Amino acid sequence: MPMEGHWRRLDTPLRRLTARERNVLVAGVAVVVVAIVTLLLATGGGSRPAPPPGCIYVVVAGRVGGEPVHGCGAAARAICARSARFNDPRAAKIVEACRRAGIRTG
Repeated sequence: MPMEGHWRRLDTPLRRLTARERNVLVAGVAVVVVAIVTLLLATGGGSRPAPPPGCIYVVVAGRVGGEPVHGCGAAARAICARSARFNDPRAAKIVEACRRAGIRTG
């Protein structure tokens, strides 16, 4: 059987926040929101420039995550020729980067 006034005693906070405590809480939340927005803006978007002519740069699936594949000149041509021999998603992505760079795959 519930006691009379029991719910009101349990639901009433021990004390109310003072104006100073509320201001500190609002300022803390504002600082956290500004920090999150700044972090998102700083890390968002692609900041890596396009590779120079005759060079390739592509990130493909590797053993433990994304693996960058890059090369210029003769190294890029060798990478493109080697990847053209295979028929898998990794090689297809490298061959596509070679085509964008204007390197023939053979």
